[in-house]
Amino acid sequence: MSPATLLRRLLLAVPTMFGVAVVVFVLLRVVPGDPIAMMIPGEATPEDVARLRESYGLDKSILHQFVLYLGQLVQGDFGVSISLKQDVLELVLGRLPATLELAFVAITLSVTCGFALALAATYWTGSWIESVVDGINSIALAIPEFLWAMLLILAFAVLMPLFPISGRIDPMRATAFTTQFYLLESIVRGEFGLARELLGHLALPAISLALPLIAVIARVLKSSLQEVMVQDYILLARVKGFSDLRILTREALPNALLPTITLTGVHFIFLVGGTVLVELIFAYPGIGNMLFGAASNRDLPLIQGVTIVFALLFILLNIAIEMTYALVNPRLRR
Repeated sequence: MSPATLLRRLLLAVPTMFGVAVVVFVLLRVVPGDPIAMMIPGEATPEDVARLRESYGLDKSILHQFVLYLGQLVQGDFGVSISLKQDVLELVLGRLPATLELAFVAITLSVTCGFALALAATYWTGSWIESVVDGINSIALAIPEFLWAMLLILAFAVLMPLFPISGRIDPMRATAFTTQFYLLESIVRGEFGLARELLGHLALPAISLALPLIAVIARVLKSSLQEVMVQDYILLARVKGFSDLRILTREALPNALLPTITLTGVHFIFLVGGTVLVELIFAYPGIGNMLFGAASNRDLPLIQGVTIVFALLFILLNIAIEMTYALVNPRLRR
C-alpha cells in the first residue's frame, strides 16, 4: 500500500468515526432508563438529582449534549464514568491491554491449529484423516464459546485441576508492572516463569475463544487449498518432480491465504469485542467485563468510550489487513 493510499484510508476514517459517535450517542439516549437514578441513594433530594444531572450535562437537550461531547472527543476527553467516577479513557486503556492479550493468544492458537488441520486434511484428502478433521471442525463449531468455557472449567479445573479459573495473575504475587501488557512485558524482561504463570491464567479463556475459530479457519483454508490444488501450475510442479509436501506448502498455500487473512483479521476484532461472556465466566479483568458492568449501570460515557475505541481498532485493523494483502500477493501492490 502506497503512502498516498494509506493517507486516504486514514482520512476516510474521520467521517466513519463521526458516524459511529452519532449512532452510539443517539441510541444510548433513546434507550429507557436514567443513569442518575441508578447511582443516587434512596434518601437523595430532587435538588441532589438535579445537581448530578447538571454535572454530567444530562439536563441539556440531546443536540446540545452531542455538541459538547463532540468537542470533548476532539480534545481527547472521553468524559468521566458515571458509575466508577474515573476518567473514561484511562479506564479503557487500563483494561484494553488485558483483552488484547487474550485475543492475541486466542487468535494465535486458532491460526496455528487451523492451519495444521487444513494442511493435514488437504495432504491426506480422501483418507480417514480428512474425515477426522471434518469431525473435529463440526464439533468445535457446534458448541459456543461460553459453553466451551464451562466444559473446560469442569475438565481442567475441577476434575483435573491444572489451570487457574479466574483472574489474570495470582493476587498473592507481588510483581510491579510498568505497562498493562503483562505477558508482553514479562517476556521482554526475560521473566519466563512469570510469563508461564500468565499463560496459565490465559489458557482456558483463550482456548474457549479459539476452538470455534479453529474450525472456521480450517474449513476456509481447506476449501481454498483444494481449489488451488487443481490449478495448472500445481500440475506443472508435479511434472517437475516436486514432492507433495513442497507443492502444498510452497506452491499452494501462499496462493490460498487471502480468504484466510481476511477471516482472521475480522475475527480478531470480533474477539476483542466479543469476549464479554468468557471474561465474565473466568472473572478476567478485561474490557468486556468492564463493558458488562457499564451496560448494567447504564454508564453512558463509559459505553460511548469503549465503542469509539472499538470502532477505531476496527478501522486500523482493516488497514493492516490491506497492507498484509500486498505483502502476500505482489499483484495487489498497485
